[in-house]
Amino acid sequence: MAEKRSRRVRRDVRAWTSEVVAQSRLLLAAKTAAAAVLAWYLAPLIPFAEDQYSYYAPLGALVTMSPTLARSARVGVEALVGLGLGIVLGLAGLLLVHAGAPGGVGLGIVIAAGVLAGGIPRLGAGGDWVALAALFVLLLGGSDAEDFSVSYLVTMAFGVLVGLAVNLLIYPPLYLRRASERLSALRGVVTTKLEELADAVAAGELDVQHLEAALDELGRTIAAVTAEVREAEESGRGNPRRRGARRAIEDENARRMNALERTAFLTRDLVDLLLRMQEQHSPGLASPVRETLAVAIRRAAGIIGTPIGADEAPDRLDDAAAAVDALQHAIEQERRGPVSAVADDVAAAVCLRRIVDASRPFV
Repeated sequence: MAEKRSRRVRRDVRAWTSEVVAQSRLLLAAKTAAAAVLAWYLAPLIPFAEDQYSYYAPLGALVTMSPTLARSARVGVEALVGLGLGIVLGLAGLLLVHAGAPGGVGLGIVIAAGVLAGGIPRLGAGGDWVALAALFVLLLGGSDAEDFSVSYLVTMAFGVLVGLAVNLLIYPPLYLRRASERLSALRGVVTTKLEELADAVAAGELDVQHLEAALDELGRTIAAVTAEVREAEESGRGNPRRRGARRAIEDENARRMNALERTAFLTRDLVDLLLRMQEQHSPGLASPVRETLAVAIRRAAGIIGTPIGADEAPDRLDDAAAAVDALQHAIEQERRGPVSAVADDVAAAVCLRRIVDASRPFV
């Protein structure tokens, strides 16, 4: 047990380390640092802002720097909107205090209002800035609250613009290749799980715990790859590096993701069906149908695992389709009683046919 836990810890550490030192993360760190320094040195030139508040410029650059241009622009705008709303609340709190309310009461009302306003869905990332900006204005504004508020907002906005400019001009990120690689990895995971399922069916022993663990791993992989593909799509919005060839890769990634999601969903359905068939001692898991079912699952795994454009893809697709046809024929030959008695057997064959059909557009 200790050795297994140690291996898991080492694996997690390697994964975290690879993420930290990944090229995209290093590039983001360098660009963020450059944007913060540039904003710091240029901040004194900003009109309508006091020099003493120049430190808000690198903060604005830090806030807006994101892995994609589209997200940088969205987060920057949301932060400024939230900031503006917080400043209004802070000024209202100062008026309340000047009107005679105790400082603690004014502070509590402003923070409560800021937290409530921060829950507005349309504010997005700006929701976190409402209460914070209100607090800064209330506690740091003092007698120069209006000048502080203007300087705060203008300097932050300048930092946001610097961050956007740096992100746009210095190698704007585009993650299409990385998403394509992750999709290939997902294809490999789906293939492996189907091959393991085929082996279990052929042996006549379906381990419930093992299959459930495999499905959990598949679900986690799909979630991670889906996030990568969405980030890749987002990285192309407004990106000057997005050309015709890259658009084609983006479209291909979207189609592959949709097909693999369908395949994973059908694989989960297939596992559920087979477990129920085992529990009910279905003829679909009895010889000779069992052997035919195992072959059909293995052939389906073979076409899923075939890279796009591979020379052997058409032959593997034909083999998979023929194996599913053979399975349906075997089920019909072994049918006993009403159709409902073999409903799961037929459903399993349908799942496999749909899994094979999901690969057709890529052959």
